[in-house]
Amino acid sequence: MDMVFNGLIRYKPGDSTEFEPDLAEEIPEPEETADGKQVWTFKLRQGVMWHAGPQSEAYELTADDVIYSLQKSADKDRSAYSADYAGMTFEKVDDYTVRIIVAPPLSPTLFLPKVANYNGGFIVSQRAVEAMGDEAIKTHPIGTGPFKFKSYASKDRVELEANDDYFRGSPKLGGVQVRFMSDATSRELALKSGEMDVVGGVSDSTWVQKINQEPNLQADVFGVGEVAFLNLNMAREPLNDIRVRQAILYAIDRDAHLAVFGGPPVAENVFSVVPAQFMPGGLTQEEAEQAGVAYGRDLDRARQLLAEAGLGGGFSLKLVTSEMDAYRKNYEVLQEELREIGITVELDVVDHSTMHRLIREDVNLIVIYIAFRPNADVYLTQFFHSDSIVVTGPKPNTNFSHYDQIDDLIEQARVETDPRRQEELWKQANIKILQDAVGFPLHYINQVYGRSKAVDYGHELKSSLALYPGFTEQTTVQK
Repeated sequence: MDMVFNGLIRYKPGDSTEFEPDLAEEIPEPEETADGKQVWTFKLRQGVMWHAGPQSEAYELTADDVIYSLQKSADKDRSAYSADYAGMTFEKVDDYTVRIIVAPPLSPTLFLPKVANYNGGFIVSQRAVEAMGDEAIKTHPIGTGPFKFKSYASKDRVELEANDDYFRGSPKLGGVQVRFMSDATSRELALKSGEMDVVGGVSDSTWVQKINQEPNLQADVFGVGEVAFLNLNMAREPLNDIRVRQAILYAIDRDAHLAVFGGPPVAENVFSVVPAQFMPGGLTQEEAEQAGVAYGRDLDRARQLLAEAGLGGGFSLKLVTSEMDAYRKNYEVLQEELREIGITVELDVVDHSTMHRLIREDVNLIVIYIAFRPNADVYLTQFFHSDSIVVTGPKPNTNFSHYDQIDDLIEQARVETDPRRQEELWKQANIKILQDAVGFPLHYINQVYGRSKAVDYGHELKSSLALYPGFTEQTTVQK
């Protein structure tokens, strides 16, 4: 997406912790209105050209395209991200000026990602979408980015070619070919043979070491790290008893789960579902320990809690897991941990899409989920707000724990415009989740890629919300 499209602003290539202007000339400061609303005014770059499409000529981007795009993102019938734009209205001031009115006001931490090159923030061509329709544009995208669509073969490849009219300058690459190769061994062989220049790697420190031993190859390990965490269903027996949930948490050894990936640099422990390493609102290990919610493996305490709950003889669970290693191996470690306190776990391994369907049907008393979200509000809302409770919630999403005790904290933080106070509210919510033993963070898993040393991304690689290294007009391959 980010090779073809732009946002008003963008995450700095290679560093998702920083924003910089993209289609906008600068990142504005918000203004407050007399009636308590917030106004963000964006001045657009002039001379930005849309790619030509099968039913539309190249033309200059204007405020009409931006308004159309944001209204499309806010339309629940056309966008999966419409909830992100609730309370916003969009106005054209002139051809190169757009005003976004927000009620209630949002902090920059929550507002800026909504207009960045991520999810609903990508700006689309009004003429192209209206000419082609929402479905056709998906397989022949028309953007303003450094590369433009050339061809698509289902389940095989997408080919992009350089956009010589790109507003930041003509790309140094003639194009990019993206291949679909699901097998990790095949990708590794293609990299070693020179068939591929960059491939998705294996989330294992051993693989990283192996690739780095090759004289002409380099393994890249970078954020954003996807967090693996447990969700415990407090609505069903026997996990409706907090002592049982706490017993499960005291049985867990974070380091045993970390070992699945060989530890750093691929994976590292986290101490709240919101990862403190990547965003405000999470808990460091020290903060979790000070709040008394770091837990730590204590089998005697776990067995004592089960006995107090009348389950000293243990009980059995049947859990569904994805066949994907990151899920299956974490569940297998959990299975052994719980066996040591008398809880027998039967694992049913299914394909990844089936697992996602079944856990949303509420089949698992314990769900291990692996996800990255752009900020604390999204993590907490999707996984721990009562609106998001699976099956029964008014907006069922991924609240597998059926938790409803931090709605006020989430909502207070969402409208708090003081970043420090907002961060403190998010930390309070994370502490409460752990005190009530409904969520338990294990580790984050970094992105792992392998590349030829002939490849220069054109930027330092720290983190990428796009979950790949990022190819821009500055990327080169020296053949």
